Amino acid sequence: MSAAPEGRDRRQRIRARVEDKLRPLTLPNFLTFLRMGIVPFFVLAVFAHDFRLAVWIFVISGLTDVLDGWIARTFDLRSRMGALLDPLADKILLTAAYVSLAIPHGQAVVIPLWLAILTLFRDFLIMVMAFVFYMFEDVKSFPPTIAGKLTTVMHVVTVSLVLLANVVDVNATSLEVCFYTSFILVIVSGFSYIYRSSRAIEAERQARLGGAAPGVERDEHGDRRR
Repeated sequence: MSAAPEGRDRRQRIRARVEDKLRPLTLPNFLTFLRMGIVPFFVLAVFAHDFRLAVWIFVISGLTDVLDGWIARTFDLRSRMGALLDPLADKILLTAAYVSLAIPHGQAVVIPLWLAILTLFRDFLIMVMAFVFYMFEDVKSFPPTIAGKLTTVMHVVTVSLVLLANVVDVNATSLEVCFYTSFILVIVSGFSYIYRSSRAIEAERQARLGGAAPGVERDEHGDRRR
């Protein structure tokens, strides 16, 4: 009598392991890979001065970003790979957009070089900090700060406005406001990451010494997060 329940439990465990292994092959992750795959076409469109096509590619990328997140939440298809790939795909597209739109190659409107350099340096600094934390401090989850989220939104607005300015007339004042707002948010978000990083280091040090570690939480995978 007990053999049947044990057999069902065994099949359920096997099925759970298989589903866990197949998690990277979900539809949201496929859309994320698609978003990463169209980045070269966006860059080619910009350098070919086909800004209408570049606008459409940028819009499609944004739609896939919204769609993969909605599918993952609605159908419980969230995965650890997806959590890593989604922000990476956004970062690849925005970095490619900033670089291609900051290099003058005959386009009417460019992203200021100083803004592009500052943005890329901030992203490089955050990546170095994340690598150091992952390798030496056992911090494996890096949720964005509010300032970081606002900065990403402003980057999207900046790229969108510059692309449109190369297709239709856009008020120069709007562009200047956009550039300097992005500049302020890059500075603020950079300092916010440094502040949270110092707190994370102190929390990890206290944890190693056996004391309470305020500020250390764990995500749904059991990893420490800042």
